[in-house]
Amino acid sequence: MNMRGMNIFELTRALIDIDSVTPNEEAVGNYLFDHLSEIAGATGGHVEHMEVEPRRFNVFAWWDRPVVTFSTHMDTVPPFYPSSEDGELIRGRGACDTKGIIASMITAVEQLLAAGERRAALLFVIGEERNSAGAMAAAKQPRGSRYLINGEPTDNKLALGSKGALRYEVIARGRMAHSAYPHLGESAIEKLLDALEQIRRLPLPRDPMFGPGTLNIGTLQGGRAPNVIPDYAMAEIFFRLVDNGSATRDAMANLKTCVELREVGCLPALKFSTLDGFETCMVSFLSDITAFDGSWGTPFLIGPGSIHVAHTAEERVAKSELIEAVEIYKNMARRLVKRGNQ
Repeated sequence: MNMRGMNIFELTRALIDIDSVTPNEEAVGNYLFDHLSEIAGATGGHVEHMEVEPRRFNVFAWWDRPVVTFSTHMDTVPPFYPSSEDGELIRGRGACDTKGIIASMITAVEQLLAAGERRAALLFVIGEERNSAGAMAAAKQPRGSRYLINGEPTDNKLALGSKGALRYEVIARGRMAHSAYPHLGESAIEKLLDALEQIRRLPLPRDPMFGPGTLNIGTLQGGRAPNVIPDYAMAEIFFRLVDNGSATRDAMANLKTCVELREVGCLPALKFSTLDGFETCMVSFLSDITAFDGSWGTPFLIGPGSIHVAHTAEERVAKSELIEAVEIYKNMARRLVKRGNQ
């Protein structure tokens, strides 16, 4: 099939059916490069690989000097499973996060081109689900875009902001002993549990727009055997921030505990730009916007689908939302191009 002849639903399913679980984005990157090359070849555009790592690359397509760049990620979380559809929904890994968004963005740009509007570009990046490697690489290669429309599942509502993230490893060490003689050992697991109970009781900041910060104890590991006093235990914890994280970091530093608190990373909460006339929402998840750090222009966050079914076995996107997203993206691009030209 001539890829340019595919409708938005066919393109969404074709993308879903390519396994692109991080870090295996090469096949979907090649598919998008070929697909966009057909469009660019017929419309006087340009497409390039933007190398990130061996066999991992972003795909960038542009026509005239871009004012607005549509961007989202090509990778998905595991496990891969292929697409299916009925009259209302398309299902499969990446349906809403973010293969359907890619299809909506491409379709919107095709329709803009057909109307003679050539100031919107497309940038599809790798690695968002793990470490935003693609967005960080793109941030070092800006192309003059003044606005970035980043795609994540927001039910086609314009996000006003997203919570930040603060991650720690909580590490406890003890001394092994036979469990029949616990006084000869030191339980690392008991130390860890005591520390986690203190952490759970920490008051977390609130924000009028974001609401309260939250804590998730994501993983626990440790111990040797049921009859051995454990000499090592570790937990990974994740704070969703409503500020820059300084208050929570200070609270962690002031804990009276004998465990090691190792900070893994901190990203502040962000407030985004907005446009009149759109439904709005707040989101608690992270996106590539932080990694772009303004290098591709003032950021906006919007896309079809619900984050509540992303990363699940029931991932899906409504066909009506994909079609609606095309109109939203065209409307935003036209308004931002006009603003950028003033």
